[in-house]
Amino acid sequence: MQRVLSTYLFLNHRLTATLLEEISRAGFPQIEIFCSRYHFDYSSPQRARELGDWLEAHQLALHSLHAPTDRDTGPMRDSGLPVSISDPERVRRLDSVDEVKRALDVAETVPFRYLVQHICSSHDAMDARRWDAAFSSLEHLIVFAKQRGVTVVLENTPHEMATPPSLRRFIEETRLHDLRLCFDVGHAHIQDGVAAGIESMGDLVVTTHVHDNHGESDEHLLPFEGTVDWNAAAKLLSRGLPAVLELKEHLADVHAAEPAPALDALRAAHQALDRLENMLAAKPS
Repeated sequence: MQRVLSTYLFLNHRLTATLLEEISRAGFPQIEIFCSRYHFDYSSPQRARELGDWLEAHQLALHSLHAPTDRDTGPMRDSGLPVSISDPERVRRLDSVDEVKRALDVAETVPFRYLVQHICSSHDAMDARRWDAAFSSLEHLIVFAKQRGVTVVLENTPHEMATPPSLRRFIEETRLHDLRLCFDVGHAHIQDGVAAGIESMGDLVVTTHVHDNHGESDEHLLPFEGTVDWNAAAKLLSRGLPAVLELKEHLADVHAAEPAPALDALRAAHQALDRLENMLAAKPS
C-alpha cells in the first residue's frame, strides 16, 4: 500500500525542514501538501526551491498538492475569502483560477503528479450557473496543469455539487476526459456511504483521502476511530491506489511554535495505516 501523509495535519504551522524530517522518520515516503499560504507559500518561487531541497534531503516525494480553498492571511485561516472555481461572478472566478495556477506553478520547481481540486466552496449555494463556471475554469486549468505534468483530480466533498455521482456526471457531460477523481473516504461516509461512492466514481479514481468520522460531520479522525466502512474502503485501496492520510490538526499541538508533540500523532497515523494494510493482506485476492 502506498503511504502518503497530507500536511493538513499541520495546517496551522509553517511547513519546515524539521517537520518534513519528522514525517520521513515516521515512515511516510510521500506527502501531499495542503496549499495554504501561511502553511506553505506556494506563490513564492523561493519557498518552492526550499521545498525541493528539503524533500531531497529527507528522501521524500511530493505526491500531490491540494489546491487552495481560502485566501488565508494567518494561522487560523479566517480571512473569509474562499477560492471557488465555480463562482458565477466572472472576476471572482478568474481570480480563483489564477490562485490555483500559482499552486500549479510549483511543479516547475518540484514535480508532483496530482492537483486535488474542490469543484466548489463549502460556502457556495447550489446554482446551475456554477456548473458552467466550473467547466470554464477546469477547461483552462486542465491544459495549464498538463503543461506542467500534473493531472487535475476532483475531490468529493460534503456539498450537493460534489457528491460522487455528481462528479462522475460532470465529467461525462462536459467531456473533460483528462479530469480524474480523488475519492475521499470520510466525505463519502457523510454522504451515501463508502461503497456507493466507490461504485459511482469507479475507474476514474486515481488517488484518495483517508480519514474517519461518525457519519455526521467532517471530523478527519484516524481510521477506525469513527464508523466508516473500512472493509469497503479496503476494496478500493486493494487496487493499488495511494492511501493519502488526511487528518485534522486536533491530533497535533496547534499551539506549539514547532509541532514537536505531533510525533505522537505521526506514530498513531502510521499505526492506523498498519492496521489498514493488515486488513488488505488478510483479504483474499
